[in-house]
Amino acid sequence: MSYAVVAHYRCDPADEATVRAALLKAREQTRAEPANEGYEVHAVEGQPGGFLLYERYTDRAGFEAHKASGHFRELVVGAVWPLLTERSVTFAEVL
Repeated sequence: MSYAVVAHYRCDPADEATVRAALLKAREQTRAEPANEGYEVHAVEGQPGGFLLYERYTDRAGFEAHKASGHFRELVVGAVWPLLTERSVTFAEVL
């Protein structure tokens, strides 16, 4: 059964280009992970600095492997998270 992650991120509009670039780079590297089934980055309409991420993995272990990857730690934890003003994440099993 697939495992889904939906993340809502918001940053100051002045940091939007930096966050977008890091998320798009993370997307490309995450899609190459063996357990990744999809990784989409969306700009939230009408919300400057707003992003929505939709990720799918083969299972929870695949997501945990993603979180342990060097590119996640470098791009998301190191570059994106420090610039966020809001962050929420929902985890779910795909039915």
